[in-house]
Amino acid sequence: MSVVRRGRTLLDGVSLSLEPGALLALVGPNGAGKTTLLRCALGLLTPSHGAVRLGERRLRELSARERAARLAWLPQHGARTEDLSAVDVVQSARYRFDEPAAHSEREARRALERVGVAAVADRPLGTLSGGERQRVSLAGLLAQDAPVLLVDEPANHLDPAQQIDVYRLLGTLWREGRSVMCVTHDVNLLRHLGAPGSVRVAGVARGQLRFECAFSDPELPRQLGELFGVQMRALSIGETRVLIPEPTA
Repeated sequence: MSVVRRGRTLLDGVSLSLEPGALLALVGPNGAGKTTLLRCALGLLTPSHGAVRLGERRLRELSARERAARLAWLPQHGARTEDLSAVDVVQSARYRFDEPAAHSEREARRALERVGVAAVADRPLGTLSGGERQRVSLAGLLAQDAPVLLVDEPANHLDPAQQIDVYRLLGTLWREGRSVMCVTHDVNLLRHLGAPGSVRVAGVARGQLRFECAFSDPELPRQLGELFGVQMRALSIGETRVLIPEPTA
């Protein structure tokens, strides 16, 4: 699949698959094409060459409601909905369902409770902390009840404790059987998913797929170093491997 816009190549011959129940992490420098790839997978951007398929069907053959039944998206930057309550925001994620408003509200409140922010359900989104807002967004993924989750920097702008909480929540959704494609700048957060040995990592740079391997692959530090142009070192803390850049002189 390739994407060319205004003479600029955003993706160049990228081919990726996400199997049912799998988790694939996309890593790469800023401007590498990771978000473009997610937008193509959602049908928000049409490839210049190639196609996106969901099972045997091309994505472009599906209506917006059909796509919403299969794909849920957590963007890097949420919509400007500060005046809406948290429960209203989550309830809107159920637009694909033909159901009474009372039922969709119950499902929204149940999702908020599941991610630990039931207490803020009736508060305007603009009054919530960054961590609370991100949990509300994750509740929206739950409420949409789609089998495939596409998430873009889910821990962006959060403090370390909140980052870990968000990845643990995402890991729970994955281990329940959902397929997840996650853009991240910090591969070390992937160990908080709960089953890092099953995670795959794909490196993207300049619109091209540079590698794809298991998170536990011994070659991952070298491949990340080449991707970002730095030397990477793997440290062992107990049974945990942590990847850090080598200090420069």
